[in-house]
Amino acid sequence: MVNEITVKTILNKSKTRDDWFLGKYTLNPYAGCSMACIYCYTRGSKYGGDYVEVSPKSNAVPVLKNQLRNSIRRNERGIIILGSAADPYPAVEKDLNLTREILGIIKRFKFPIHILTKSELILRDMDILNGIKEVSILPDELSDKLDNGIIISFSFSTLDKKLAKIIEPGAPSPMARLETMKKFNDAGFKTGIINMPALPFLSDSEEEIEVMIKSAKRYGADYILYGGLTLYGNAPEDCRTVYFNFLKEHRPDLVEGYVNLFKGSTSLSKRYQKDVAIRFSELSDRYDIKNSLI
Repeated sequence: MVNEITVKTILNKSKTRDDWFLGKYTLNPYAGCSMACIYCYTRGSKYGGDYVEVSPKSNAVPVLKNQLRNSIRRNERGIIILGSAADPYPAVEKDLNLTREILGIIKRFKFPIHILTKSELILRDMDILNGIKEVSILPDELSDKLDNGIIISFSFSTLDKKLAKIIEPGAPSPMARLETMKKFNDAGFKTGIINMPALPFLSDSEEEIEVMIKSAKRYGADYILYGGLTLYGNAPEDCRTVYFNFLKEHRPDLVEGYVNLFKGSTSLSKRYQKDVAIRFSELSDRYDIKNSLI
């Protein structure tokens, strides 16, 4: 049984355009995410809840139609970020087609979109995505910076297949994501990698970052964005507890290092973040790949 929920709003407007992802709006067709990533920031954050059990927002389509009409009436076009809090292609989407319906509405109203996903299922919707690419209207401030109104980003924390299976148990393999990205790039879409989060002592070394960036280039990425790990909360299902339980079981040798890096905070130390950001920047320059969408 699928636990459907109803919502009063589906399209959430930000006060300012997001500098990283270029979005003015966020939209999540589902509450919860079958990818079950142990590091997901939604665990223990203000979005908290059971983020493994997936609940479709059953009235999303009519609510979205009304909200997009109102946005056009107010002359407030902007990029919609699809999948900011939960992957828009959970396992149940294959049967429910909710995300596909939503994409059809977005195409109808000619809004630009940036999709964040780990899923191969997005290939099913290439026809609608091509339509969005052809008809979407960019906001004036982005019309001379982007070729069209669709961006597709694939999320990675590691390229290690065995590690990914443990920390992202519901997600396709890293290789499957790379191959999916390549298919979209070959079809003329703007694509890239969101390396968020790079994991301390697991996927943040210079060698591992270089492999990630080289893979991005090889499989057609136009950009690669980096972000550090955040660990919210201390309750049993919060990401901090879940992540440290993973370390204790699989890599107990790293526990002390993590404690020192976080020092009781939800974020990594500023020194660490600066060091990794410099490695990403230097290696990205070496392989001639951007660290931004525009």
